[in-house]
Amino acid sequence: MIQIKMFDEEHERDLEEAVNDFLGGLADRDLIDIKYQVGCLIEEEEQIYCFSAMVIFRA
Repeated sequence: MIQIKMFDEEHERDLEEAVNDFLGGLADRDLIDIKYQVGCLIEEEEQIYCFSAMVIFRA
């Protein structure tokens, strides 16, 4: 069965750590793809970033 796991973090290093932790428990042959996205919002002179990733894998 093909499944997805979603990750959403405010800092890119946090996203990297979360995805790497998940991938550590996944066999190489089960990984299908990783989709990455960055969103940015400017609110009252402050830039807010959202780093997200979707891991597609075989369960």
